[in-house]
Amino acid sequence: MSNEAVAQQTATDNEVIGPEMYRKIDAIIEKYKDKPGSLIPVLQQAQDVCGYLPHIVQRYVAKGMKMSPSVVFGVATFYSFFTLVPRGKHVIRVCLGTACYVKRSEEILEKIKDELDLEVGEITRDKKYSLEAVRCLGACGLAPVVVIGQDTYGDVAATKVMDIIKKYE
Repeated sequence: MSNEAVAQQTATDNEVIGPEMYRKIDAIIEKYKDKPGSLIPVLQQAQDVCGYLPHIVQRYVAKGMKMSPSVVFGVATFYSFFTLVPRGKHVIRVCLGTACYVKRSEEILEKIKDELDLEVGEITRDKKYSLEAVRCLGACGLAPVVVIGQDTYGDVAATKVMDIIKKYE
C-alpha cells in the first residue's frame, strides 16, 4: 500500500471511528488490561463497537493493552471472525469447498458479484451487503451452500440466489 493510500485509509478510519467509539474502547481496555490472555475478547468487543478492526483501532488497543501492534495485528488476521475492513449489514458467504464447487457454487458467486456490482471482500455502496468466498462451511450435504448472516441456505441455484438475497433488503 502506498503512503498516499495509507494516509487516505487513515483519514477514512478517523471519520468512521469517532470519540464515542474511543470512549467505549477505553472502557473495554480498562476492564481487561490486567487480565492475561484477554486480547481476543478485547478485539471482539472493539469490533462490535466499530464494526471492524481498522489499523488505527488495532494500534489504539495495542497501546492500551501495553503490547506490540504486531501482536494485535497477528491475532486480528489469524482468526477469521475478525475483519480489517468494514462489512455490510448482511454478510453473504458463498462456499467454494469441494462439494459446493462441484455443484457449481462458482456460478452462484459470479451471479452475486454481477447483480450487486461487488467483488469478494468488498461492501456495496449502500453498505447493505458484503461478499465473502469461503473454503468450507461444514454443510457439505447441503451443497452448494450460501450463508447470509446466521442463515444457511442449501441446494442453492445461481438462478435463485438473488431471490434469497432480496429477503434481506
